[in-house]
Amino acid sequence: MALALTQTRNSTSVLSLLFKPFTLFGDLLISIGEANTRGENLRRLMALDDAELAERGLKRDELVHQVYTDSYYL
Repeated sequence: MALALTQTRNSTSVLSLLFKPFTLFGDLLISIGEANTRGENLRRLMALDDAELAERGLKRDELVHQVYTDSYYL
C-alpha cells in the first residue's frame, strides 16, 4: 500500500495581494481597449503602408485623430 502526501503552501506574498486590484483593473482596461472597434480600425489602418494611406487621402500622423474624432476632443 502506498501513501502519497502532497502539501502545498500558499506562496502569495503581501505585495502581490496589495497589487492584485490594480493588476485586475489594468487587465480590464486592456480588455475594453481591445474590444473597441475603433481600436481595431486604428490597427488595420496602421498596418497599411504610406502609399495605401495616400490613396485613401490619409496621413499616418493623422490616423488617431481620424478614427477617434467623433468621440474625443483631439
